[in-house]
Amino acid sequence: MVDDLRAHSWRPGLSIEEVPSPQRVAPYAVAFSADLTLRDQELGTGRLVILHDPEGVDSWQGTFRVVAYAKGDAEPEMVTDTMAAEVGWSWLLEALDSHHAAYVAPSGNVACTWSRSFGGLEQQSPQAQLEVRASWTPVLDADGAGIDAHLDAFAELLCATCGIPPLPEGVVMMTPLRQRRQER
Repeated sequence: MVDDLRAHSWRPGLSIEEVPSPQRVAPYAVAFSADLTLRDQELGTGRLVILHDPEGVDSWQGTFRVVAYAKGDAEPEMVTDTMAAEVGWSWLLEALDSHHAAYVAPSGNVACTWSRSFGGLEQQSPQAQLEVRASWTPVLDADGAGIDAHLDAFAELLCATCGIPPLPEGVVMMTPLRQRRQER
């Protein structure tokens, strides 16, 4: 399963790097950091941890647990909306459902922050961010098959927190022509 995780084909613009995993939460774990970049502009960041305890954990309702963190810049008007947290949580559930990622026991929270600078920093624009911290138990085959749908759902969640819409099935995000010429 870890080999499948490392070989996963991620959405364009998403840069994934394996990072040290938590050691005390479960006997087996693998972790990845994620950065979402579009046209050389970093839009958001995230982290994905896959935990495995062959004995199972009652609160997980299974032997695997996916832990996801996604944070992206948002419009100040969005994070001050009283429904912003509910919308952020719905992005997770919609992403899981749209990728047919079977799961149980979802939990987490959504934080909406807005900041404004003063004094010597007064010329900086107000900043707003939306952050989703979530975990769920993936329903997988005995050999761990089915994790790809959960990875794709995480990628979609990170994109949603950054204001990037999901890609419809069969559609590939194209690199702008100007950027393709620069890459040559």
